[in-house]
Amino acid sequence: MRWLTPLFVLAVLASLAIELWLSQRQGRAVARHRDQVPGPFADSVSASEHRKAADYTLAKLRLGRIGAVLDAALTLGLTVGGGVAALDALWRHTRLTQPWLGVLVIGTVALLMQLANLPLSVWRTFRLETRFGFNRTTPALFLADLGKNLALAVLLGGPLLLATLVLMERAGGGWWLWAWGLWLAVMFLMAWAWPAFIAPLFNRFSPLEDQELRQRIEALLTRCGFASRGVFVVDNSRRSSHGNAYFTGIGRHKRIVFFDTLLERLAHPEVEAVLAHELGHFRLKHVRQRLLLSMALSFAGLALLGWLTGQAGFYAALGVPRPSIHAALLLFMLVVPAFTFFITPLASLWSRRHEFEADAFATRHASAAELATALVKLHRDNASTLTPDPLYAAFYYSHPPPLVRISRLRTCEAPAS
Repeated sequence: MRWLTPLFVLAVLASLAIELWLSQRQGRAVARHRDQVPGPFADSVSASEHRKAADYTLAKLRLGRIGAVLDAALTLGLTVGGGVAALDALWRHTRLTQPWLGVLVIGTVALLMQLANLPLSVWRTFRLETRFGFNRTTPALFLADLGKNLALAVLLGGPLLLATLVLMERAGGGWWLWAWGLWLAVMFLMAWAWPAFIAPLFNRFSPLEDQELRQRIEALLTRCGFASRGVFVVDNSRRSSHGNAYFTGIGRHKRIVFFDTLLERLAHPEVEAVLAHELGHFRLKHVRQRLLLSMALSFAGLALLGWLTGQAGFYAALGVPRPSIHAALLLFMLVVPAFTFFITPLASLWSRRHEFEADAFATRHASAAELATALVKLHRDNASTLTPDPLYAAFYYSHPPPLVRISRLRTCEAPAS
């Protein structure tokens, strides 16, 4: 497998080069249109708001380039640069056996990667987001979130990693099938437990108190044939002024969650239209399709990993001279993103198609005009650029570019109901 070394290095460098090139294209497109609001938005977005969105986008792009270079350097340094091998050799001095040795090596790598990215996270929160008026996170809250995330990684990720390593060591050649079953069980368990037990560790979720809005939402749910366990408002304003809405949970335990910052900005008909769009994803089975694809990809990935664990050349080609189950798992997690990067445009295209379909669903159950108005407000208040580079948008955007999407909605007729 000597061919894997140059192929992997080429994939990392090529993906980095493409990412930087697309970022430069996006930056030029945004800067070129900085002083001119697109015609369809001239009545709803001021020149100063448009310039703020451009400057915010450019600042995020600059930080993103630094992050991309750092990620590429970490990936190469840990693999062909010998980082994983060095950490493995260091922990072997403890004379620990599997699976504890593997847990420590993988945990150390994960911790080092988090520490390497921590300065960027701090800068993003306390400099970039603060500069543009979005940040409301205090240093104490930032540290508390950091500690909670670390604790959850240890308490939840630790046992899963431990179980996976035990299966790899003791379940024979078909270990990956057992690991896939374990992954599915944990995924569904987390989908059930997250809204009820984990998310409340970070935020306060309160039942929606606005009775008029609640009635509109309940009427919409009835029209769409959708059942949920309640409508909640989350205090996202503690951390940021950005607004959003989402569903969480599975089966009959689904919840509708609105950011409090979203409800502050949108009128009731606009909230209803945004929710109708989200309901469209469920009724059109987009969520199920993505879940099935995730299951299929994890099955294929684990099958590939099951084969690679027996290939001595796999380890040597990626800078690890001593094969082990934890090295196989760790190398696989580091290597795969370098190759899956190139299918990003296909995933983005599929996602944009789902967004258009959900918009069409929303126009049948709510007002297309109100949805368009809500999206304009969200783009404006979140300082999202209205003038992206077409190629950048085609590669990365999971949602249609605002001009295309909102122009389409404005041509739709509002339904009688």
